[in-house]
Amino acid sequence: MKIAIVILNWNGKTLLEKFLPSIINFSNQKNVEIYVADNASTDSSVQFVATQFPTVKIVQNATNGGYAKGYNEALKHINADIYGLVNSDIEVTEHWLNPIISTFEKNANTAIIQPKILDYKNKTAFEYAGAGGGFIDKFGYPFCRGRVFSKLEVDTSQFNDEIDIFWASGACFFIRSEVFNKVLGFDEDYFAHQEEIDLCWRVQNLGKTIKYVGTSTVYHVGGATLKEESPRKSFLNFRNSLFSLVKNLPKSKLIPIIFVRMILDGVAGVKFLFELRPIHTLAIIRAHVSFYYYLPKMFKKRKLSIQNNTYFLVNSIVWQHFIKKVNTFKALKKY
Repeated sequence: MKIAIVILNWNGKTLLEKFLPSIINFSNQKNVEIYVADNASTDSSVQFVATQFPTVKIVQNATNGGYAKGYNEALKHINADIYGLVNSDIEVTEHWLNPIISTFEKNANTAIIQPKILDYKNKTAFEYAGAGGGFIDKFGYPFCRGRVFSKLEVDTSQFNDEIDIFWASGACFFIRSEVFNKVLGFDEDYFAHQEEIDLCWRVQNLGKTIKYVGTSTVYHVGGATLKEESPRKSFLNFRNSLFSLVKNLPKSKLIPIIFVRMILDGVAGVKFLFELRPIHTLAIIRAHVSFYYYLPKMFKKRKLSIQNNTYFLVNSIVWQHFIKKVNTFKALKKY
């Protein structure tokens, strides 16, 4: 299989200087090519890569369309069987590709794979964006093995396995190019955040599987583009999660699930007020306004999906975490 490691970049010269060498050193295989997909950077990152890393190929996008459009545009110019979408703040490890390639070769129905994602700043802990593989609850709230909301677990090899998951992290995300093109890539209305969850949902609607491979490890800085405390990040996460529900929920569940979800979002807004973070409450309000604006468009996109009833792992991660005080994946009560 021909594999393209594609690193999306926007004004990330410092990150490329720090993390690109590990990707080059540990991806030195004849069937692997490395690309930097530049999202109209205004710094010197493109010139830096061209000068310092001449073996790395560069694809330049005309505008900064965020994660979703950035990858959609760049991948049109890349010929490969497998796309490896890797954040510019990812450090990879020796032989990291071997288990992923092997899993693709053994499982023809597997369309997407995520490795174990640990915290670059604390390498014994799982990292927020993906950890040990992603799931969602009935109301669309995402969580991971190794991460329940902001509670992160220490890596004690508890997730060194290979399992089917619901979503793979966009921080390090391998997908068969044939499948990526069949589902028309990422939804560009998302701009950034949770577009990978929507794409994974649509891929599963095709009958394909998504796997986590815990014998491959990468380290992620996290928050390099939008910091965790950014209200912009809150806006995108709340809005885009609602987008995914409208696009992919079974028809019978659509209205009741969205209704409850809007209430839960309101509760989150009140919680932010009590935490003296009113700017995040405002972000949720803006997210709902934007959601209503895009609602007709999202309804039209439902035609591209075949909805299923088996999308969630637990009924309410909000209830289990905030009320029952469950902080680890293994302590969650499924369904």
